[in-house]
Amino acid sequence: MASEDIVSFEPATGAELWRGRAGDVDEIVARARRAWPAWAAQPLSTRMELVRRFANEVRKDAEALATLIARETGKPMWEARTEVESVVAKVEISIRAYAERTSQRKLDSALQGTAALRHKPHGVMAVLGPYNFPAHLPNGHIVPALIAGNAIVFKPSEKTPAVGEALLRCFHRAGISAAVIQLLVGGPEGGKALVAHDGIDGVLFTGSAHAGIAINRKLAANPAKIVALEMGGNNPIVVWDTPKIHDAAILIVQSAFTSAGQRCTAARRLIVKDSVYEAVVTEVKRLADRLIVGAPFDEPSPFMGPVIDNNAADGLTESFLYLLGHGGKAIKHMARPQDDKPFLSPAIIDVTAMKERPDVELFGPLLQVIRVDDFDAAIAEANATRFGLSASLIGGTPADYNRFWANVRAGVINWNRPTNGASSAAPFGGVGLSGNHRPSAYYAADYCAYPVASTEMDQPRASIGVGLREG
Repeated sequence: MASEDIVSFEPATGAELWRGRAGDVDEIVARARRAWPAWAAQPLSTRMELVRRFANEVRKDAEALATLIARETGKPMWEARTEVESVVAKVEISIRAYAERTSQRKLDSALQGTAALRHKPHGVMAVLGPYNFPAHLPNGHIVPALIAGNAIVFKPSEKTPAVGEALLRCFHRAGISAAVIQLLVGGPEGGKALVAHDGIDGVLFTGSAHAGIAINRKLAANPAKIVALEMGGNNPIVVWDTPKIHDAAILIVQSAFTSAGQRCTAARRLIVKDSVYEAVVTEVKRLADRLIVGAPFDEPSPFMGPVIDNNAADGLTESFLYLLGHGGKAIKHMARPQDDKPFLSPAIIDVTAMKERPDVELFGPLLQVIRVDDFDAAIAEANATRFGLSASLIGGTPADYNRFWANVRAGVINWNRPTNGASSAAPFGGVGLSGNHRPSAYYAADYCAYPVASTEMDQPRASIGVGLREG
């Protein structure tokens, strides 16, 4: 593969942050394959101790890493610090999950010997990370895969390579070999080459549905490679009867506009009961008008930063105008104060009158509102998507929530909580275009090792009881 420069820019300033050469996929994968057997042969306790040392290295570097995340993604410093905390917390959660999900079991039988269940690592795993959580989300694949005994080739998003490089330095300083976990710098072509490489035994991907579907299609004829896809969502947040309109509005704003809407679990569609529509929408707009949009280190601290780059800002602005031109009614216009910077104000648009609403993930601070008359209509609207990642019901009765939970298609379903902010101590994944039924977070251990069933005896002992001539 031809070498090329990969350049990362700070979204908030436009300044160049990082520059590096694209890596050689063949060379990196070959190195990982050579290193893998020795890593897999290490005792599980050793691998666990090394990832615990990694957590300590991240703790030591926490402020510097958070600063780098803030600079490279544009997210506010408070949010970048939260991401670093999640990286550290992932280690103990993954150790606990591995013990629970892939524990060894033995069942003794005097005549039949021992039945045993153990797990083996797959080999060399490709981890493809996204730009919105450039440390936490790939780390959610990397740590469980290392614990299980896999070697890793990590390709960060071409928009956030500096954070990827800093994360790997922490692994290497912890004593995990630079051949066992390697960084592949590259653009989309490098990612495609890595996914298709014969030396890769599994692909762990977090990103857009478009890219995830391309990976799925590419590997459809190769069932030997395990593929875990965590893709996006067109997530609904439904508001029903509640006296707590202000609290409901806060949950909606947190769901739609945290991380400038650049979360796969962000609420994209607000579905509101007709009788509370005016009160809810008025309060959501009032809160959205107060949100501070700014650079990562501004004082006072902003609620949200810019989107990742100008191309993303252009696409979101065009999407808002498309919705407006096809029957949408603006509640809060999307504003872009600087043409050359990707800062966007949170936008809210009522799309109830639209005949055909695009079922796409608009990855930014753009909330579509739909008014409904009854709960069946609310559930139907919530399910009017090919995605199925997260969904929330705000208000309603326990019986309403039971109906909502039973009938809404999503992998994360909440009540009186935001759509985002899922716990790493629970499985995380979706249905439809949101994933391929391999949830990550607490269930990541399931795709990082495969079960091996054995029956075992110290000495061969056998007999044939029927069907033999006398000898």
